[in-house]
This record gives sequence, structure tokens and C-alpha cells, in this order.
Amino acid sequence: MSKSRKLIFYATLLYTLLILYFMFFAFGRGDTAADQYTFIFELDNFLKLPNPSELFPPTLMDLVGWGNTAAFIPFGILIPWLYGVKFVRFMLGFFASILVLETVQALTLLGSFDINDALQNSVGAAIGFAAYAIGKRVQNVKKSLAVMAVSVALLLAANWTVGFGVDWVIAEKPGPFVALNEWENGGGSSAENVEPRPFEIGGQTVMPEFNLYGAEDRKTKTYRYKLDDKASYFYLQYGIPDSGDFEGSIRVSVNGQEVLSNSEQYQQHAPDVFEWHFDQPAELTLTLEGGEQAWDVGYRKLQHRWE
Repeated sequence: MSKSRKLIFYATLLYTLLILYFMFFAFGRGDTAADQYTFIFELDNFLKLPNPSELFPPTLMDLVGWGNTAAFIPFGILIPWLYGVKFVRFMLGFFASILVLETVQALTLLGSFDINDALQNSVGAAIGFAAYAIGKRVQNVKKSLAVMAVSVALLLAANWTVGFGVDWVIAEKPGPFVALNEWENGGGSSAENVEPRPFEIGGQTVMPEFNLYGAEDRKTKTYRYKLDDKASYFYLQYGIPDSGDFEGSIRVSVNGQEVLSNSEQYQQHAPDVFEWHFDQPAELTLTLEGGEQAWDVGYRKLQHRWE
């Protein structure tokens, strides 16, 4: 083995050991081992790198996002430089190796198996291989390394741009507001909202736009609604009007789990806003007591740009 090949071999070995250290032991993995196996197979736009506006100052997760791609670029340069392997064979072997390491991370409870990480790692290796293929055409070693460095920067920028383009196209955004005007009451029959009317809270005039709910005769009243959409945001505003005694409470439950509980003891003399994100169909329960009012209750369904 020539001197240059020995240098490349030892550089590859040392860099591999460094990557393995970060994958299994860095960031306090041994001290904060998971208590269950975690396998993530859902794709989450693996091309996307951190937004420039989010990098000032950079957080640990920003660095991880960059590292998942950039840290594996050297493998795409060193391994084909050392063994002269073809692109398809290199990528198949690299991706298989990453899947094995991700699996070991999960089974040893030192991390999780995340298909997005494996794909990001592979994108980095592919960028390195492409940069090596471009740079090796230059005979002068120093110029070849310079060409590789420039190629890596340009390919990273291209990957970044494509990632944001994909995200822009497929990202789901909240759609039009849908008011919830037909609930079921505690007895299972239809319970419509009362006619919206203006009232004051803390001297501020409130004019509900879509609906208004309250407890009749200042007693407890419960409303139920089944939300069939898988991904949406639920909204409502609430408060205790100035008229009458300042007493009342509100509770919101999702599939039997309470997500909002507030009463006059903790409320301010001002309207308040509540928002909750759903990622699956759910049954909503809204319970009002005393003088508590809830208005403009509804949701926005998450949808793609073309919907």
C-alpha cells in the first residue's frame, strides 16, 4: 500500500471512529438512555436543512440537522478514493451500514432508529461522492481538493434549496376556519349555540363572530363533538362577562383526556384564547359552568396547497 493510500486509510478509520463515538456516546447518551425501543419510519422531509433565520443563534438541534447530512460527506470522498468503488455499489453498501447502525442504536437504547436520519446520512455521502467524481478529473492534488470543496458547498446549497422547495409544495397549512355550531349535549341530542351578542369582559366589548356558548341558568352544561379530520387545529375564546358575579369555569377534553381547565380563581378579567392541535380523529368535550362563556369555537383543517 502506497504512502498516500495509507494516509487515506487511516484518515477514514479515524473519522469512522469519531462518527461512531457521536452516534453512540456523545450528547450524554449513556447517562440518558431511553427506557424503550424507538423505531421511526415516517418520512419527515429529510432533505430540509435548518432555515437561515433559525441559525442565529444556532441550537443543538440545528447543529444535529446539519450534522446528519454534512458529517457523512467525507465518507463519499474517502471510500471511493481508497477503493475505487462505483456509485450504486457504494450507496447500497453505505445505506445498509447506516441501517445496521441505526438499529443498534435503538436496540442498545442509546438512540432511536430514524429512517430520516439514515436518508440524511446517505444524502451527505452522495454529495461527497459527487464532489469526489468532479474533483478527481483534475490532475493536480491541491486543485482537485479545492474543486471538491467548492463542489461540496454548491451541492449542499442545491440540496438545501430542493429541500425547501419540497417542503413548500407538500407542507400542510391550516385551511379556512370552520365554526362548530351543532354539538351534542350531555343527553346526546343536538345542542346549538345561542345567537351571538356583544358583552363586556374587563370593560372590553366582545362581539363573537361565529358562535357563543354558555351555561343556561348558570348551571353546568356539556357539549360534545366528533372531529373526523386527522390533522387540524381547534380554537376557542373564553371568559366571564362583567355582568353578574365573577364566577365560572371551563373544561375541554380530547378523547377523555382533559387539555384545558380554568376557573374564576385563575382567570383574568379579560378574554382568553385556547388552541389545540389534533393529529388524529377525536371526540371533543366542552364543559361550561356558572357565568363562563365560550365563543368563536371551531377548527382549521390542515391541508396541502393544492387542496
